[in-house]
Amino acid sequence: MDIGGQLPAETVLADRMDVSRTIVRSALQKLDSDKLIRWEGRNKTLIRKPEPEHRLEVEEGTLSTEELEQRFFEWILRFDVPAGTALNVAQFSRQFGVPVHNLQEFLAGLSRLGLVERRPRGGWFLLGFTSEFAIELSDFRMVLELNAVRQLLTLPPEHEIWQKLETLKQEHEDLKAVLKDRYHDFSLLDEKFHSAINSVVKNRFVLEAQKLIKLIFHYHYMWDKRDELERNAAAIEEHLEWINAILAHDVEKSEAAALKHLRRSKVTLLQSLRGHKFA
Repeated sequence: MDIGGQLPAETVLADRMDVSRTIVRSALQKLDSDKLIRWEGRNKTLIRKPEPEHRLEVEEGTLSTEELEQRFFEWILRFDVPAGTALNVAQFSRQFGVPVHNLQEFLAGLSRLGLVERRPRGGWFLLGFTSEFAIELSDFRMVLELNAVRQLLTLPPEHEIWQKLETLKQEHEDLKAVLKDRYHDFSLLDEKFHSAINSVVKNRFVLEAQKLIKLIFHYHYMWDKRDELERNAAAIEEHLEWINAILAHDVEKSEAAALKHLRRSKVTLLQSLRGHKFA
């Protein structure tokens, strides 16, 4: 590209590179932070050529469990994989570049969460994201995040979470100011916010569930685009109400704000399912 040239739209880049819009957005944000492009609303202008130091080092070896989870969920959600689909482990092994035995262990973990099931004669099939699954997951999410809020409010002033929340508050305000042009960016900020809240809980028994919750509630923003601007605007206001209550160390308002947002998230997830093949 020539200096001053315009990058294509995110959807075009995602299709051209065969990756999700989330990955494209992350790459664009890095190009913007490295001052290689100027990102203004929908316009992304090349302002200087990349140098070798701008390249990320390629990690050797197979995917980590976290990366495999992300690839698997992206595959389901990007390609509208319906419930009841047989899962070809050998094909996944080639597609994701991981050994068959690692995939078997991964699917066994998902089976404990009710997402997949072993077939009587061998192999696996997808149970899918049903409305019942979404309701159970949402209710469990409320229990975990309310517990996280209560633990967070007991932490000392020097704990890193307080600076994280101040930074997140500013990031929400910044996005709110340009939301009309960059409302697609909310899904990444939503994931970052909820991850920060949950990071204060060090309980090995909820970590696996938290990863699943994060993936489902993050990715449902990718498959349902109806009223996306309005929904994201409402969610930003709810996040800010929640953050301000925590920063004020107000237990009652913090829990009320958490419940308000989590209940609305449950409703939007169920609405997404009803408008999608997974329901």
